[in-house]
Amino acid sequence: MSVGTSSAPGARDVRHPPAPRPGDPAAGPGLDPDDLPDGLVVADEDGRVICCNAAAERIADVRAADVLGRPLETALPLEDLEGRRWWQLTDPYGGLAIRVRQPERNLLLPGGREVLVSARYVRSEPTGPVRRVVVSLRDTEARRRTERSHAELIATVAHELRSPLTSVKGFTATLLAKWERFTDDQKRLMLETVDADADRVTRLIAELLDISRIDSGRLELRRQPVDIGAAVGRHIQAYVAAGQAADRFLLRIEQPLPDLWADPDKIDQVLSNLLENAVRHGEGTVTIDITATASPREGESAEKAATSVTVSDEGPGIPEESMNRVFTRFWRGSKRGGTGLGLYIVKGIVEAHGGTITVGRAPQGGAEFRFTLPVGAPAYLAQ
Repeated sequence: MSVGTSSAPGARDVRHPPAPRPGDPAAGPGLDPDDLPDGLVVADEDGRVICCNAAAERIADVRAADVLGRPLETALPLEDLEGRRWWQLTDPYGGLAIRVRQPERNLLLPGGREVLVSARYVRSEPTGPVRRVVVSLRDTEARRRTERSHAELIATVAHELRSPLTSVKGFTATLLAKWERFTDDQKRLMLETVDADADRVTRLIAELLDISRIDSGRLELRRQPVDIGAAVGRHIQAYVAAGQAADRFLLRIEQPLPDLWADPDKIDQVLSNLLENAVRHGEGTVTIDITATASPREGESAEKAATSVTVSDEGPGIPEESMNRVFTRFWRGSKRGGTGLGLYIVKGIVEAHGGTITVGRAPQGGAEFRFTLPVGAPAYLAQ
């Protein structure tokens, strides 16, 4: 159905304006309002609707044929969040003669449906009468999704902080009140618990800071030469020292490897998360393969211009239907635990280095994570 034409009284077709004069820069194909991604409603100097595009029909749940020619305030009976009629408040035709627009704000349509509305007042001269009122409508679903994501983050953080802080508060209060009643071993145990819970809070705060920097594109990298094989070896040694069997880990390094320039702390964070997931949630041997490969950067075809690290296990793996959600916020596997933010941060760190990360099924049936980092030296050393 064409939204620019109607037999309604007073309706005009704004999609077919008078033909431009020869040589006019505006000459050429016209813009169909239905091509616009946002809802568009236009009212003439008398306040009657002369255009309603397809997006406006969808967002406002109206038919163009029903609103063309009707007064704007009845075609779009908007109210603010306090229930006041919006067009009566703003009075575009009788209000301040210097006003040229209404900034975007949340308004309500009949039935309480929320919509983002902005308006432009078109005048023939700076303080002249309004010739057109151009109204833009946007769905709030994308914004609601963002708000829900933020609410989930706050709820998750509050939950994760409450447990260790409750423990810290309880043990410190007990020690202060009954210090003399405890043996040295009991005091040491409680203080070790407080120390571990304080580390947990510190890690959570560091994760939140990383998420903030990743989302805003402000994740700082301090690049320097990184021996990726030695870095993996250190993590394996730490697990063995903590009680894991040495034969549970298999490290295979293809030689020679190209020089890797990266942020060593951030790479350690990536390796720590991937190995912890394999040890905690996987089974059998954890295999780490480090190889030279082609660059992950689009348009670069030089061979052996990147380093790939693959971490796999022999556990049940990740269900196929969950593969596309692994790197999203709050994703957790079948076993509960953690904030569900680790792999989201891992992906952000790898991509900040110009690399890529994928997840799949290992040959042994478990989960397989593979990240690839370009190895080019910093520009100041390449000169």
